[in-house]
Amino acid sequence: MTGDGVELDCGTRRVIEATMRTSSGRAVAVLVGQLGDFDLAEEAVQDAWLDAVRSWPRDGTPDNPVGWIVATARRRAVDRLRQRSRTARLADRVGNEMLTHPVGGVDAADGESDADIPDDRLTLLFTCCHPALAADARVALTLRAVAGLTTREIARAFGVSESTMQQRIVRTKQRIVSAGIPYRVPERHELTARLDSVHAVIYAMFTEGYAATEHPDFVRVDLCSEAIRLGRLLDRLFPDDPESQGLLALMLLHDARRGQRRGHDGDLVLLEDQHRSSWDRAQIVEGVAMLDRAATERRPGPFQLQAAIAALHAEAPSVEQTDWVQIATLYGRLVDRWPSVPVRIAHAVAVGMADGGDAGLRALEGLAAATDADADHRWHAAKAHLLELAGRSEEAGHSFERAADLARHPVEAERLRQRAVVTRR
Repeated sequence: MTGDGVELDCGTRRVIEATMRTSSGRAVAVLVGQLGDFDLAEEAVQDAWLDAVRSWPRDGTPDNPVGWIVATARRRAVDRLRQRSRTARLADRVGNEMLTHPVGGVDAADGESDADIPDDRLTLLFTCCHPALAADARVALTLRAVAGLTTREIARAFGVSESTMQQRIVRTKQRIVSAGIPYRVPERHELTARLDSVHAVIYAMFTEGYAATEHPDFVRVDLCSEAIRLGRLLDRLFPDDPESQGLLALMLLHDARRGQRRGHDGDLVLLEDQHRSSWDRAQIVEGVAMLDRAATERRPGPFQLQAAIAALHAEAPSVEQTDWVQIATLYGRLVDRWPSVPVRIAHAVAVGMADGGDAGLRALEGLAAATDADADHRWHAAKAHLLELAGRSEEAGHSFERAADLARHPVEAERLRQRAVVTRR
């Protein structure tokens, strides 16, 4: 039941929820391109969802739900412009211009096809990644405007309160307006200051899809697919950039395993327990080929190195037959040049797999002394795994429990608690 007293059947509810996940960012991007106003675009898209909740149960789900949302949001933006404008004549002129000459030649009819909707998301992505914006703000705004994540989801991903994240996003939008940041893909000579950020936010989108911080499904196929699609667009725009190729290769190689990450009972399935024969071999082949193409430039970057690690996992027949020495070496190169807590945790685990649990634990303890890793569930999960390798089962069980207590997602927390029980047997 909605706030308007409209009863939603399960099928209609699922269609609306699925369309919201897949098309919110797309609709906002289209409207931002036409309006130059983030807030107005987001408000209009929210209005369109309310219209969908009211009308779809009564009139039936439209043949093209995404096109319906985009067209309805455009009309709601015109309505809001007319309400806000001091003179109806000006509002009518602006509104008529939007309806009769939309950006990208999109027809405003309810039945417009997906192919007719312009793809403004890459343009919006470059706008959000302008060097005048703080690095964290770029990622947060992109996840909100392009990926369609809620402020709460973004806040949890950043480990801050929802109100703090809301303020950060509002300030970033205001900064775009005050700095006069244009809505466009920058010229070639402007790219150096933005491309690294674009890579980072696309991968942040993929990561949130691959291991959601809050979504009940844990794996969000829509975000993974959207990040890969943006990665393909980026590769076509910059075919000579090896890091764009490395990013796409990395996402393809991880995504090839996505279908095996959840079991039939909904539980999280770890890498060592996945059926490798069910991985998407065509996607693995494409990812490896993309990585080989990037390697010809001889300019290795962090995404290329991570993709090389993912390729070693993807091509190994089993965990035991994985080239852990090479993986540890690649992670070592990442730690030397681009250190971060997740990379250093992964390096410690790889060292443990290559040289034994005690060696991995020494690397991990060094990380805890230098950072706040002790508050990170990934650190405790890695420690538990390494303690298992070292034959210290009881300590490993305690570490798995601690990791479960700190895990953000209930699916992951439950898996860690199960590991604690199994480890102590």
